[in-house]
Amino acid sequence: MELFLPAVAEQLFRDIQKTYQETSQIPDDLILALKFAFGSCALQALDLVDQRSVTCLSSPSGRKAFQVVGGSGRLYTCFLSCHYCPCPAFAYSVLRRNQGLLCKHILAVYLCQAMAVSQQERVSDQQMSTLLSGTGAP
Repeated sequence: MELFLPAVAEQLFRDIQKTYQETSQIPDDLILALKFAFGSCALQALDLVDQRSVTCLSSPSGRKAFQVVGGSGRLYTCFLSCHYCPCPAFAYSVLRRNQGLLCKHILAVYLCQAMAVSQQERVSDQQMSTLLSGTGAP
């Protein structure tokens, strides 16, 4: 799992990955660590994971993007490679105010990656190009 986060966050995701592989659950101490590191969006992200709201889109060329159905039902396409989500919370809290590392959608993607629970969908390279260009859904 290639991450672009501070070392503490990377270690937290590795701990979640290891524990989840062994026990199929995240213990309370790691949930508390998530809340400490990521604030209020941690529980919201866990809720998105529980609802199976994250889909990993992959193309034959190896490109990946993640689609997350937010709490409002809106679909957000997140890119871990550049650590980006188009949601208003990311634009305001992360980019504009620099008050957090990420939004609940990107956190849900990282959690799904660590837990290996994201839904998987293959798309064509053309569909991925369309998605990457921002001109539509695959």
